[in-house]
Amino acid sequence: MNKLTWFKKNLFSTWYNSLLTIFCLVIIFSIVKGCLFWAFNQAQWQVIQVNIHLFLVGRFPKSLYWRIWIVLGIIITLSGITWSVFTKKPNIIKQRFSQFIIPFLAPIWLLSFAINIWLIGGGFGLQSVSTNLWNGLLLTLLMAVISIVLSFPIGVLLALGRTSNLFIIRWFSILYIEIVRGLPLIGILFIAQVMLPLFLPADLRLDRLIRGIAGLVLFSAAYMAENVRGGLQSIPRGQAEAAKALGLNTPFVVILIILPQALRAVIPAIVGQFIGLFKDTSLLSLVGLVELTGIARSILAQPQFLGRYAEVYIFIGLIYWVFCYSMSLASRRLEKQFSN
Repeated sequence: MNKLTWFKKNLFSTWYNSLLTIFCLVIIFSIVKGCLFWAFNQAQWQVIQVNIHLFLVGRFPKSLYWRIWIVLGIIITLSGITWSVFTKKPNIIKQRFSQFIIPFLAPIWLLSFAINIWLIGGGFGLQSVSTNLWNGLLLTLLMAVISIVLSFPIGVLLALGRTSNLFIIRWFSILYIEIVRGLPLIGILFIAQVMLPLFLPADLRLDRLIRGIAGLVLFSAAYMAENVRGGLQSIPRGQAEAAKALGLNTPFVVILIILPQALRAVIPAIVGQFIGLFKDTSLLSLVGLVELTGIARSILAQPQFLGRYAEVYIFIGLIYWVFCYSMSLASRRLEKQFSN
């Protein structure tokens, strides 16, 4: 079917479809024309140009930007290696490289994560940087990555606990999941920031960053557990019975047989949860953490940029979209790779 036939069949098949198509095209043209006119003639993009460093790294010391570049280089390098490993393997050299590197990927990522935190925060031979100076996109990515890394295994354990035959473990998991899912995230963040210190000893003061991470992890883990539980329920019981008949005990059956298939079945739901968690970091600005949305509010408070809401929020919206779409693209690629 050529393009002309497709247009005729889908857009101009009848007289009322033709009128509706023309009407929609006029509306779209008017909206696009108005947006382009505003963007090139009325918008004042100086607010982005002048404050780009605040959007990206906040008040992080300029003399220590080299640390951020090293962190970025580490992440890009490991992401490229990981992406190449989980794509199609056209030749024997790449296939052997993938077989060699896959067992080491998770430990390397965990090690790089610790190194990146050390580079950003300092200590152990490097100049320390207070967490109050971790702002903007840097803080958003840091909170999202840590929360994703911690909430995923907790969610898997809760899902396994909810399907467990042990009464105490099953009901503890059910109570935790249902209670947390019944609370709004902003409420959990306020509990973590305001009420949690009241239950701790007077000489133990957790950093606001840690409390924010705790709130995100506790909230996300409950939803992650339900996503994983859906995958566990999709696996036929016969597979577990066949594995036990071959001599595998229950932990190995779960780890080697059930869990990999369950996680593969719910990749879209899991990544959707990760995307939601990444966007939920914007609520941290309401509890005193100056992440990307919080730094945008600070920039809009500058006298020379009062009223420049559209430019600022379009810019940070574009940043959120780029990262969320990247995760969605990686999810589709991973799902396609596993389906082959």
